[in-house]
Amino acid sequence: MSKNIKKASILGGSMIVAGTSIGAGMLALPTVSAGMWLAWASLLLIFTWFCMFRSSQAILEVNMHFEAGVSFHSLVKNTLGTKWSIINGISISFVLYILIYAYISGGSSLVSYLFDVGRINIDRKIASFLFALTLIICIWASTWLVDKFSVIMVIIMSIAFFISMNGLLPSISLSNIFDTNNNIIYMWAAVSTYLTSFCFHGNVPSLVKYFGKEPDRINKCLLYGTLITLACYSIWIFVASGSVSQKGFKTVINAGGNVGSLIQAANTGASNVFITRALDTFAALAITTSFLGAGLGLFDYLADLFKIDDTPIGRAKTSLITFVPPMIGGIFFPEGFISAISWAGLFSIIWAVIVPALMVLKVRQQYGEISYSPFKGKFIPYLLIIYGIIAGLCHILVVFKVLPVFK
Repeated sequence: MSKNIKKASILGGSMIVAGTSIGAGMLALPTVSAGMWLAWASLLLIFTWFCMFRSSQAILEVNMHFEAGVSFHSLVKNTLGTKWSIINGISISFVLYILIYAYISGGSSLVSYLFDVGRINIDRKIASFLFALTLIICIWASTWLVDKFSVIMVIIMSIAFFISMNGLLPSISLSNIFDTNNNIIYMWAAVSTYLTSFCFHGNVPSLVKYFGKEPDRINKCLLYGTLITLACYSIWIFVASGSVSQKGFKTVINAGGNVGSLIQAANTGASNVFITRALDTFAALAITTSFLGAGLGLFDYLADLFKIDDTPIGRAKTSLITFVPPMIGGIFFPEGFISAISWAGLFSIIWAVIVPALMVLKVRQQYGEISYSPFKGKFIPYLLIIYGIIAGLCHILVVFKVLPVFK
């Protein structure tokens, strides 16, 4: 047994899954859920969790036919061929670019809001630049620095989350939760955003490398990690939906739907300044850790793709390729957080839903006997493909204004 397997723990693996999933994406959930309200939001959340959990299990099953340590890119190439690996790579790159832009947009909104709290006026373009530049320098300096900062921030973020959620509970209004002006039609516009909030699938091969070929233990990590994510999202949507009225959400949406506006609206129900600051801290750290995670992932991917060395000058070159495009977008189009998250969901459908389903069907056809499978039969892969197609169509129909959006 390898040293890694001895050290690997189900708790640690579950935290990797939950930590990758939970981030700035969850801040968009209450806003995109406003029109359908809590009952439909809860059903959509549970169904999304089920599909995304199953798609991660599909990757795990495929990975059991290869050596531990094989990358997600190699899994796709060896099962579906070069064309699909290119499509998969493009979709992952696009998602990471658009998420970094979304986090710069959300970060600038939050920085502006925090400066406003301190009665200091700051231009949104300057806020975008300062937020992005600070984190880019951190990523450029070293992966080790990102690792240490992330651990500290996740601990503080978790504490701030539970303090703020507990503090907002007394402000929850049943009239908000059971508002009769809700409509299931608005659920379809939220599908791709919900999907994005459960994306961690690139970590599955990493878990196989970490644990070795221990599929039962890895499967528990996937289950527990996604259940933790589901619980946190459920609490957040419940508290935000109960604290902010539909009229309040309309104000948030008309202000661009950005994070600062949502936090400001939620803070109106906070019982004291301490709770308000806890909520501010949670939102700031959620965006920061998400930026670092997505930024580091794209940074490493592009450095490997273009064979750029790991010297300070080489890392500076990679930083320019990685961060200049989304920085330009964040500075000149600072109100795109919600829209960017939903577009990320559209392309996430390819690599996190459809590709895993196609891969598991292919390996079952190729190898015949299944060496390990967390689910039997062909129903689940086809369900995932149908789910992916519907999610993609919903987003496209929203873009062309065929499906209504709450505003």
